[in-house]
Amino acid sequence: MLKHLATVIMALLLAGCSTLDSINPFASSGPKMAVLQPINASVQARVVWRESVGKTDVYAFVPAVTGSSVYAASKDGNLIRVDDGKLVWKINAGQTLSGGVGADANMVVVGSPKGDVLAFASADGQPLWKAKATSEILSPPALGEGIVVVRSGDNRLAAYDALDGKRKWFFQRPTPALSLRVTASPVIAGKYVFAGFPGGKLIAVSTTNGAALWDGTVALPKGSSELDRVADITSAPVISGRTICAVAYQGRVACFDLGNGNLVWARDMSSAVGLVIDARYLYVTDDKGSVHALDMASGASIWKQDKLFMRRVTAPVPLRGLIAVADVQGVVHFLSRDDGSFVARLTTDGSPVIAPLQTLGNLLLVQTSSGGVFAIEAQ
Repeated sequence: MLKHLATVIMALLLAGCSTLDSINPFASSGPKMAVLQPINASVQARVVWRESVGKTDVYAFVPAVTGSSVYAASKDGNLIRVDDGKLVWKINAGQTLSGGVGADANMVVVGSPKGDVLAFASADGQPLWKAKATSEILSPPALGEGIVVVRSGDNRLAAYDALDGKRKWFFQRPTPALSLRVTASPVIAGKYVFAGFPGGKLIAVSTTNGAALWDGTVALPKGSSELDRVADITSAPVISGRTICAVAYQGRVACFDLGNGNLVWARDMSSAVGLVIDARYLYVTDDKGSVHALDMASGASIWKQDKLFMRRVTAPVPLRGLIAVADVQGVVHFLSRDDGSFVARLTTDGSPVIAPLQTLGNLLLVQTSSGGVFAIEAQ
């Protein structure tokens, strides 16, 4: 209970504590976010389609993509399916939602502040089953290997049978007194479930029984106070071939061998929003809003875009040779993959983009805090 309270207090501290002003553009003290300057656009960005699902409030609802279908949820319980820009169905879960969305061809799964795990049929939104987690659910459930893996707000993982929702295993580890709220989904890859934890650990557990298979140190907590020692992995790890990479707040970017957890390389960098990999580079947004391109083999810097200072920028997403990020004012920025320069910009509905961006084929998928779901083309 004390640890859960500490997590909530930590989230509140993000709004005013000078120690963590670096990830809060609205803090009363400290540096202010950059004003956007005009750009010479060389790429045209446009909204292909738009849908509304409902406000997200303080939660980071990540839309799920399966084939050409998009599933999105909102705090007030709305859940929708959109195919090629057309609303296929819309239901209400009958309660407040706080985490989602996870989906595959058969089911859509969301979570509630009370720890309810709710599964619905992908085809028509009909309820399938309901399960219980140990605390609020802030991140999208992960589906794969016949299981649904849910991360609860107390940093525990639980796996449920995809057919009937019965719990199959449970994983927990000691956590520090203070931690950041984690809204990132676990990642299922073959026999592994990967998740980052407070204290800077990336852990691989078995999909079969939840046993820990290996752990890698992304960051080591350091400093004299509890706030200084916050070194949490709050974003999802990313996988490229036999390498898995993660980043920690007040820590490092680190890449590991997927099979045994051996460290490949690491470099100091702080991020609370995350990273992504494409065929050429690793891209990460740091806690001041700068977007970095790093060499995938060594971590060496390729380029840095620092003109989005303190704009609470999302993790990058590769799209058709571009890199896309969005910010606290609902602006989507497209960067050149070669040098990080701005090539296009598009404003959505003016509300913050909190959830990670997704791709829908050749389109960028954005969900805003006001409930807009945008499919954006850049070419």
